[in-house]
Amino acid sequence: MTGHHIPEKYLEGYARMLAEVAATGRRPTRPELDVRRAFGEQAAEDGHSLRSLVAAHLAATRAAWPAGTSGSAGPAHSVLTAVELAVDAFAEGYERAQRLAVRQEEAVRREFIDDLLYGGSDLGRLAERAERFGLRLSRTHAVAVAESGHAYDEGTTAIRSVELALFSRFGDRSILLTTKDGRLICVAPGDQDAVLTHFAKHAYAAGDGDGDVKVAIGRSHPGSGGIVHSYEEALNALELGARMSLEGPVLRAADLLVYPVLTRDREALVDLVRSALGPLRHARGGAQPLVSTLSHYFEAGCVAAEAARRMSLSVRALTYRLERIHQLTGANPAEPAHRYTLQTAVIGARLLNWPDQEI
Repeated sequence: MTGHHIPEKYLEGYARMLAEVAATGRRPTRPELDVRRAFGEQAAEDGHSLRSLVAAHLAATRAAWPAGTSGSAGPAHSVLTAVELAVDAFAEGYERAQRLAVRQEEAVRREFIDDLLYGGSDLGRLAERAERFGLRLSRTHAVAVAESGHAYDEGTTAIRSVELALFSRFGDRSILLTTKDGRLICVAPGDQDAVLTHFAKHAYAAGDGDGDVKVAIGRSHPGSGGIVHSYEEALNALELGARMSLEGPVLRAADLLVYPVLTRDREALVDLVRSALGPLRHARGGAQPLVSTLSHYFEAGCVAAEAARRMSLSVRALTYRLERIHQLTGANPAEPAHRYTLQTAVIGARLLNWPDQEI
């Protein structure tokens, strides 16, 4: 042994090669260097560190240094050249094995993430694999999804900055950070909402204030199926946010539950929109300006002055539009009895993209 606790098998033939190089001045042959590469791959697969392996080669070089070369520049130069080539070949093989291991690990991780987010695997087997990545599927989990105008790719500066921000504050805490379909995804225990809030904050910041960055957070659900459910909720929230032009960089599925309720019965929703808002088609300029007026009016808490400011209208012009809506539909937006029907119909119109799209 060399004193570095490295098996002698990785150094087999090394001392003999140095002796022949010192005696003849030749360079290491290609087969000799191929052997060193193979030993490097094997050492990497066996889990030894490259630092200890290089130290072992240097110790072996010192032990096998041929007598009579210390004062001879020619033989010493040949031996040192051979050592350089041999160690370089060994390190090349070691690094090649490491790259292969990384690719295999990435493939395993990607397969696990696909199964985790889509539920396409045996649950018992999935739970075993999840423990390897720090997740306990018996617990509740919630999922946050970030997307922007640019696809998120593993290893980018943006992802590294989010990862650093999360793990420096929370440690691993059973957090999984990954990408899927160009989106950045964070899976966290369901009782640690601060993790997902922090993720949302730094995912948005990593976009340099890019207004295209949106983050959606699904609700907490138990079990491996809960992760799939929360992930789908987050994706649906992103889609809904885009369709409804919802404000704010962070959308929470828990705050948007009214929308899937409305869309669950499309036929009833279409009937509501046609009945409550259909008469607005007879207005000069069509229904769209008046539907937009109602939308801003409700979003402003039914405060006419605020709604007028948001629409860059005078309060008089806005009031005229509200009166026109009352005339055409028979429903007064200012009356609580009518307000709920009109507001629900306006939400339905946005969900159905009416009146731009026929229903």
